[in-house]
Amino acid sequence: MAPAWTEIALVAPVGWLELVAETLSLGPCSSVAFGRPSLVTPEPPTGFEWVRGYVIEDEDTPELRAQVEAAVGGLADLTGAEELRGLRPRFRRLPPEDYATSWRKSWKPLRVADFAIVPRDFTGTLRPSDTRLVLEPGGAFGTGRHPTTRGCLRAISRLVRPGDRVLDAGCGSGILAVGAALRGAREAVGFDIDPSAMPYARELAEWNGVQARCEFRAGTFECLGPADTGFDGVLANIFADLIQAHAEDMAARLRPGGWFAFSGCLDKKRYPTLAALAEAGLVLDTLHTRGQWDTFVGHKP
Repeated sequence: MAPAWTEIALVAPVGWLELVAETLSLGPCSSVAFGRPSLVTPEPPTGFEWVRGYVIEDEDTPELRAQVEAAVGGLADLTGAEELRGLRPRFRRLPPEDYATSWRKSWKPLRVADFAIVPRDFTGTLRPSDTRLVLEPGGAFGTGRHPTTRGCLRAISRLVRPGDRVLDAGCGSGILAVGAALRGAREAVGFDIDPSAMPYARELAEWNGVQARCEFRAGTFECLGPADTGFDGVLANIFADLIQAHAEDMAARLRPGGWFAFSGCLDKKRYPTLAALAEAGLVLDTLHTRGQWDTFVGHKP
């Protein structure tokens, strides 16, 4: 008999869905889905969407609920985004079902520039020009739809050349490093302060057949060695404060003439971020804004 599950659901601003989903995937919360829990659930207000996490009922403890409520309740202070203040998760017991795969009900394949993002069991026909990127959404991998992810993938599609060496700072699930390898990078090195992200990043590389060209490490810039320099491209999809704090670190790892693509920056933090890039000696070529999110693309002279 299938186990019973508890659903953790809340309505969140569309621009923050992936961060909220990542926040819900605490401990035993093994999957995250998007969209209304059922057809009778009220539609969310314009600009908002349901985010749903799942935990086996036996692991639905008062301590876990308190942890989830504290994590969600702290997002506004963590990000400085007032639209995240007052988010309230609700907990509801569900009848037995395989909720670990419930994302399939609402998630559809999508294209981002030359990438076709599809699940592992996709059997449809792709265009000859498509670069197939296998992704199965959930708390670990996200949906690929977030504006910052899309902005970076567009840059990768345009900038990566066969044989490039690429650094992905704050790699998370590894989607950007994997995307760079799929576009021909001979080496993609990703690192993240969260060691629990490493197995997922390596799994994503394996799903896409590029594990031999992707390396993932747990840590900050200190995990890079003397050989980890002269990269042709540097990627970072992280908060604006981290881009500002580590702009010089990222510039130092980039060869002269190399390119960068940084995202994760709210438009209200645009000018301090631009100042940090200039201070690090980086030149902005294009600034893409989607919703409230900026993606900075440029080069090192």
